[in-house]
Amino acid sequence: MAPAMESVVSIRGLNAWYGESHILHGVDLDVRKGEVVTLLGRNGAGRTTTLRAMMGLTGARTGSINVNGMETIQFAPHRVARLGIGYCPEERGIFASLTAEENLMLPPRLSSSVGGEPVQAMSVAEIYAMFPNLQERAHSPGTRLSGGEQQMLAVARILRTGARLLLLDEISEGLAPVIVQKLAEVILTLKRSGYTILLVEQNFRFAAPLADRFYVMEHGKVVLEFAQAQLPAHMNTLNELLGV
Repeated sequence: MAPAMESVVSIRGLNAWYGESHILHGVDLDVRKGEVVTLLGRNGAGRTTTLRAMMGLTGARTGSINVNGMETIQFAPHRVARLGIGYCPEERGIFASLTAEENLMLPPRLSSSVGGEPVQAMSVAEIYAMFPNLQERAHSPGTRLSGGEQQMLAVARILRTGARLLLLDEISEGLAPVIVQKLAEVILTLKRSGYTILLVEQNFRFAAPLADRFYVMEHGKVVLEFAQAQLPAHMNTLNELLGV
């Protein structure tokens, strides 16, 4: 495990519940500044719940969630977001009655600094340079956007806030290969720009070349952690755990 001082996120002993259902059982993980870290696991392993627990969107939580040196386990979701965390949920949350550009402009920007660093939110022009499709569909209502365009918009929307830690949940699911490839390029571009990304993915072929490190979850626990360079050595285990 990485020392907490090196980490943007340091999670220790995280337990989380939905009602009486105990979903996470003592999760430990770290995400260092500028990394792409991928959570792998079968459906129901606890990956999405880990992201939701970080955002304060589950029921009861115990343990420690430290973000930029601040303990957040008791924080409400709006306080977590102000720490510079952008969450892109699997359901995307595009407002059908608003145009693509109105959706893009909807989230408020973060305050002038997060964790002692100035917030540098992406401008609309920068976002359109990254996602040309969105510029072409700027005045189209949300209902007219394809699934891929909606996913691009969901990612673009959190970049407008100035968040530098991105929690991305199954962003490649159900999308055409050309869109998946575009999203991979975007993640690599963001990484080169200093963003820190925690990625939940079922699509192993999409996630494998992007991540610096991997955590594998099963039954609400982390059962394996390894770095990109160790990926070939763990393929047999991943086949057993994930069926990849």
